[in-house]
Amino acid sequence: MIRFYAQSRFLNIAKTVRLLRLVSSSDSLSNRNGRSLYWISKIPSRHVLQATAIRSFSACSASQDLTTKKCVPCNSKHIQLMAEQNANELLKQVHDWKLLNDDGIMKLQRSWRVKSFTKGLEFFQLVADIAEAEGHHPDLHLFGWNNVKIEIWTHSVGGLTENDFILAAKINSLKLEHLLSKKTASNTV
Repeated sequence: MIRFYAQSRFLNIAKTVRLLRLVSSSDSLSNRNGRSLYWISKIPSRHVLQATAIRSFSACSASQDLTTKKCVPCNSKHIQLMAEQNANELLKQVHDWKLLNDDGIMKLQRSWRVKSFTKGLEFFQLVADIAEAEGHHPDLHLFGWNNVKIEIWTHSVGGLTENDFILAAKINSLKLEHLLSKKTASNTV
């Protein structure tokens, strides 16, 4: 079995998936040796834009782009509360997000201004699709009819984990221009 990084045009997110060898298929990809590989994932192969082999996969490698990582299940023994220093290092990879200390609980927070109330709901649907795919769910707030705020933290450990930064990076990769208000230059509140 070979692990691949694949960019999906279906959800506009990247996902690491497993591919198995297959003799021939219209929905197959080929590796360097010309062998066909069968797509095993929630993302159908017809939505794949590119696939690149990964020699090793780590859920906690700081050098790897966060959008290529997969969230670790919150009940995993590998999930650990992150120190504030480590959080500040990863914060550099998730532009426009800020650290929030809410009664001793470290959280990630980001705000946007959307065109309308219904555009805010569309925004949340895009975020919900990623959250479901990752098994990691943020707190979503829509207030003042066009202000969207997202807070991310890992409830099971009472603070930040790498999962939170992975989710923030994937949210940042969404194509949101059609939903955001053009009145503010940065589109953040």
